[in-house]
Amino acid sequence: MTMIPRERVPYSAIVDRPVMKLPNGGKIIVWTIVNLEVWDISKPMARQVIPAPTGAVLLPDVANWSWHEYGMRVGFWRFHEMYEKLGIKPTLSINARVCEDYPRVAQACLDSGWEFMGHSYQQGPIHLEPDQPAMIKRSLDVIEKFTGKRPVGWLGPGLTQTNETPDHLAAAGIKYIGDWVYDEEPTEIKTEHGPLVTIPYTVENNDIPMMAVQHHEASYWTQKCIDTFDRLYQEGSDRPRVMAIAIHPYISGQPFRIKYLEDVCKHMAKHTGVMHWNGEQILDWYQEARKTAK
Repeated sequence: MTMIPRERVPYSAIVDRPVMKLPNGGKIIVWTIVNLEVWDISKPMARQVIPAPTGAVLLPDVANWSWHEYGMRVGFWRFHEMYEKLGIKPTLSINARVCEDYPRVAQACLDSGWEFMGHSYQQGPIHLEPDQPAMIKRSLDVIEKFTGKRPVGWLGPGLTQTNETPDHLAAAGIKYIGDWVYDEEPTEIKTEHGPLVTIPYTVENNDIPMMAVQHHEASYWTQKCIDTFDRLYQEGSDRPRVMAIAIHPYISGQPFRIKYLEDVCKHMAKHTGVMHWNGEQILDWYQEARKTAK
């Protein structure tokens, strides 16, 4: 039976729930998500930095395809160098086709111990997938073949999903999703195949809405991330929160923006009690912490 979101999860006020504690007096979990995608040159591009001169979608869209390609050739490597220096292992929201088209990039992530989270086979709305279960299986199979480990997490491309998607994901063995950006703690939603955990992803501290859609300056994004961190860190003394930061190499990996991401990391590094965890670590913590929450 198809369920709409409210049928999958009842309303829950965060102040009414038992408090889940972090180990060693931790105050905040920072979940960093690096999004790696494949934009098929034969299809309309997922994002546009420059519109077609006539205002109509033209194929092939080489200008916007190559904008994204820059992120894979150059921008990603700025991310990789920075996180290697910081000792942070992000979650990788990865189109499975990256493993086939950009194995050099995928291998660098694997060698550095980044978590691979499913993100469809290639970039495009799930609503247009003719066979969702087959696409999900193909995505997980390709990633598992490349990494030796089947992903437990999933993020829809553009956070897209239909009312049936959670059921398909749970049936495929997915344990957590990031598409429901409605909380600051993990929650559970119902599916036909048992509960699915939602981990708080973000459309606020996300460089696509902030810079590619709303056209804010990168410095404003930095301030927004820092302001978010400071408030959640303060509130974390009573109730630990999850803060997600979502970045894309063709946006935040640009030479004129990378320092603003570095500034966010420098600010967080000044604080104790900060857990830089990937999605699977957050899932494991949630499943244990809720047992003893008060």
